[in-house]
Amino acid sequence: MNTETATYAVSWVSEQSTGTRALQQEQQLNRFLAEVERRALRIAEIGVRDRDDALDLVQDAMIKLARKYGDRSSAEWAPLFYRILQNGVRDWHRRQAVRNRVMVWFGRGASGDDEYDIVAAAPDPSGRSPDEELQNSEAMVSLEAAVHALPARQREAFMLRTFEGLNVAGTATAMGCSQGSVKTHYSRAIHSLRETLGEHGPQGSEDG
Repeated sequence: MNTETATYAVSWVSEQSTGTRALQQEQQLNRFLAEVERRALRIAEIGVRDRDDALDLVQDAMIKLARKYGDRSSAEWAPLFYRILQNGVRDWHRRQAVRNRVMVWFGRGASGDDEYDIVAAAPDPSGRSPDEELQNSEAMVSLEAAVHALPARQREAFMLRTFEGLNVAGTATAMGCSQGSVKTHYSRAIHSLRETLGEHGPQGSEDG
């Protein structure tokens, strides 16, 4: 996906303008997309629990960012990108809900892939004993399952603040809501995860 993303970004910039500044903007955009790709994929996977669909959502978000906001300041890209991605995840869930209603109507039901491994792409731990690696793996599975079970807005706030490290303002931009709403969603997510996971729960502050 890196190659396709970089090719698209180069083509987009060359169509809009030429010169040293355009080339620098192109290079910055390509670096941003390369840096954000893996983390964005994890967020999308947790959101939809389907790797192929997650890949499509990330790629679509990258294309839309380049097409609509490639000429913006690089400081604006992260909140804008994650807003596009989260909107994509929401649209995916809306489409799935419609599909499920149709399938139920026809008596087929929905067929979920319960065997999908959501942490398959997670980096391997290093310098740990087998027991420690197993405990870490189990904790990660529990965390990501608990995060997926959160209400959508709480999940978005938690992932953007914790996984991506966006500040409250950046998260508000990405989610399309007020900073106060971000703090509320994040606090409730932390509280819920601590109750669900106990000692393995997140230790961050609940104030956003």
